[in-house]
Amino acid sequence: MNSKIALITGATSGIGKACAHLFAQQGYQLILVARRTQLLGEISRHLEDKYAIDIQPLVADVRNKEQLTAILEGLPTEWKKVDVLVNNAGLSQGLDPIDKGDTDDWDVMIDTNVKGLLYVTKIVSNWMIPYKSGHIINIGSIAGKEVYPNGNVYCATKHAVDALNKGMRVDLLPHHIKVTAIHPGMVETEFSIVRFKGDEERAKNVYKGFEPLLAQDIADAIWFAVSRPAHVNINDMLIMPAAQATATITQKD
Repeated sequence: MNSKIALITGATSGIGKACAHLFAQQGYQLILVARRTQLLGEISRHLEDKYAIDIQPLVADVRNKEQLTAILEGLPTEWKKVDVLVNNAGLSQGLDPIDKGDTDDWDVMIDTNVKGLLYVTKIVSNWMIPYKSGHIINIGSIAGKEVYPNGNVYCATKHAVDALNKGMRVDLLPHHIKVTAIHPGMVETEFSIVRFKGDEERAKNVYKGFEPLLAQDIADAIWFAVSRPAHVNINDMLIMPAAQATATITQKD
């Protein structure tokens, strides 16, 4: 395979889906990891037809270490020369004070946002090391920079991503692997629908009265980081809607 390869987790919606489209447009072959079989198949077929690229669609849950490892390591050797890893799979569940939090929600967030990211990174970084090249993009959040009311555990997981990003940058430096964190503010995706467990009306209210970021905005920022010259690494990028100043302060019309 002569073209570059990007591996994207959480590829069937939001930022992951936008990245899949953008990297396909740039001629990358894609490894798309997601849980939803039908959506993954639809997106893969669409991008293959539109951009004449090859795609490996992998149905896997990043929380399931054994399943994830078997599926990734089962890829043909030529697909393991990954140039870009986008650790996008992540979610928030619930919005409760710590004393009323659902411990099952906590487990899902920690297992997905922290442990899942680690499982994928361990595998793919070991593919990159022999080639002494590669770029890992970790999707953080403004919640990884600030803690807001009722955000407790979600904020903790994204603070962990921020710390892991810094740790990866140090540990992988001798192997010439770039590492970048992209921290979005409020982006209108399925994120709030997942957080509020399917309550679409409540999710829409989150973005009412101002213009949030779009998934494409974050994909563009990721591409900017990836497309820098070899001697340039974007360590950390915090991106907010113009109408948002902090995690909790927005200007609504």
